[in-house]
Amino acid sequence: MPQHSAGILLYRMRGGGPQVLLVHPGGPYWAKRDLGAWSIPKGEYGQDCEPLAAALREFAEETGHPIAPGTDEVIGLGTVRQGGGKQVVAFAVEGDLDVTALVSNTFRMRWPPRSDALAEFPEVDRAGWFEPDEARVRMNPAQAAFVDRLIDALAAGRRGAG
Repeated sequence: MPQHSAGILLYRMRGGGPQVLLVHPGGPYWAKRDLGAWSIPKGEYGQDCEPLAAALREFAEETGHPIAPGTDEVIGLGTVRQGGGKQVVAFAVEGDLDVTALVSNTFRMRWPPRSDALAEFPEVDRAGWFEPDEARVRMNPAQAAFVDRLIDALAAGRRGAG
């Protein structure tokens, strides 16, 4: 059974078009990766949780900044399937975030490999605002569809969690 994640694509309007917020995964395996490694803030959720509620929770955990949009301010971006089979559902919300004020939750893992030592790392080590073309290159390739869907929705003037 595939894993399910939900996330928020935060966007802001600059120079007549959107910029999107992406986060970079923390930890030693991602430290030197850039292109294709960035993501929307997201996380897994179970059957007992609504995807939008999970997306908002994960955004707060990974950035340290909760958002509480009204339903009419949420743009549903649908679902994509990432490599490995994980299904990610996303919602876009307009807002702003000071990326220098990022405060991520952490995780623990054995590090260095084959040692008994446990090290703690931030789940997200940095965030950035990107124009759509740059975002598509930096983010997980499957998630790039969310940027395209956001642009289409904004052009159509759509809002609402649908």
